[in-house]
Amino acid sequence: MKIRNIVPTLVVLLVTAISVTVLAAPKDDGGLTTDLIDQLRNSYKRDAKDLAIYNALTANDINALAVNRDKLIAHNNIFSKELKVGDIMNQQSTGRCWMFAGLNTLRPTVVNKFSIATFKLSPNYLFFWDKLEKSNVFLEKMIELAGRDADDRELVTVIREPCGDGGWWSYVVDLVEKYGVVPEEVMPETYASANSGSLNTILYRKLRQDASALRTMFQRGESAQQLRVEKERMLAEVYKIVAMNFGEPPQKFVWRYVGKDSIPSLAKEFTPVQFYKDVIGLPLSNSICTFNYPGKDYFKLFRFEDSRNFYDKEDLTFINLPIDSLKRYALGAVLADEPVWFACDVGKSQYGANGKGIMEEGIYDFNSVYGMNVGLTKEERIKYRDSSPNHAMVITGVDTTNGKATKWKVENSWGTARGDSGWWTMYDDWFNEYVYIVIIDKKYLPKEVLSILDTKPTMLPPWDPMWESTRKITETR
Repeated sequence: MKIRNIVPTLVVLLVTAISVTVLAAPKDDGGLTTDLIDQLRNSYKRDAKDLAIYNALTANDINALAVNRDKLIAHNNIFSKELKVGDIMNQQSTGRCWMFAGLNTLRPTVVNKFSIATFKLSPNYLFFWDKLEKSNVFLEKMIELAGRDADDRELVTVIREPCGDGGWWSYVVDLVEKYGVVPEEVMPETYASANSGSLNTILYRKLRQDASALRTMFQRGESAQQLRVEKERMLAEVYKIVAMNFGEPPQKFVWRYVGKDSIPSLAKEFTPVQFYKDVIGLPLSNSICTFNYPGKDYFKLFRFEDSRNFYDKEDLTFINLPIDSLKRYALGAVLADEPVWFACDVGKSQYGANGKGIMEEGIYDFNSVYGMNVGLTKEERIKYRDSSPNHAMVITGVDTTNGKATKWKVENSWGTARGDSGWWTMYDDWFNEYVYIVIIDKKYLPKEVLSILDTKPTMLPPWDPMWESTRKITETR
């Protein structure tokens, strides 16, 4: 062998040896040694202020102590523009915020069209079909991934949540366009539909059992067609489980209402799809999903892999835009009397006690309590799994100064016991930091933004931080 061929090999071996040495370094080199613990103890010095805070923190909830009283005093719930939407709804102990928010954008049309005081659509009806469709997606993915190892990253991601409660706006569109909607009284809530935890435990176990059976069939050499025949039998069992907990969805129903003149309307029979088309009639397919995802290129199209609830529909696709664009388009919609579906990180800087519903940056002043900065940028919060769009609500009003929004009125789905009788005030600085998704009708978007929809989307994997940490917007109470 020539020397010039030996040298590169020696370099590679030397680098490899160094790398192994670093990786194999004694664990106590990075451990909490006695000296380091002594150093930490010595660094902790309490003055009189720290002692007072220590006494308070050990006896109280930190949020109660960190509330910024000046912001509470300055808060008001006056809006220059408010929409008439009806009564506050309650998702109860479920992750259906996305669905409630979606139905809440539809019902103002009925309230105004028929001059009725309030109106509610049945979340239980859509919940039934959502569980069945998600179960079908799961079983199809098990067939598709049947040859993968049990610890395959994509397979594990799917198995972790076979048919969870959560979802996106696109789920609302797909469900309503295929199955329609019904008034709440036609298919009212059941205990299980309002408290889905126990049912989910059973469904998850059943579907994982089915996954095991399908993978065994594949290992025996059975065809995809044979697996799908078995899948249909499995779906019949899922249908039975959900129907026994939620009730079976109606194929037809009779609806009548009482208008402002207190005279009941004539009874009329509808199918759920007819009811949606004839009574509501909003073109949901015109709605565009816009994201504010710092760290990804703006004015580009993205798509989350394996994010759909219908196997034969597209995964969630969105245009990524600066936050000022989302606010501008949302303002245009609200001023035109249209409610706006949005998703946010509801757990950050949100105060819902003492009859107030406030979402405002700095409503809790943790920095003053601890005497240090404990914050992250919006991009860092996403990247390090500190924040995600975990709750969906509806913007139903706005307060403006010189044509710009200063705060937004928000319809929540937590009932009337929290917030301002179920309503929240979202200040504009909070919108900047914690709103991630806004659904906008295409008529409010400029041509240059709409043209992005004609481009090829960049695919984002199921373990993308925005997708993985959210796992379909699933905030529960």
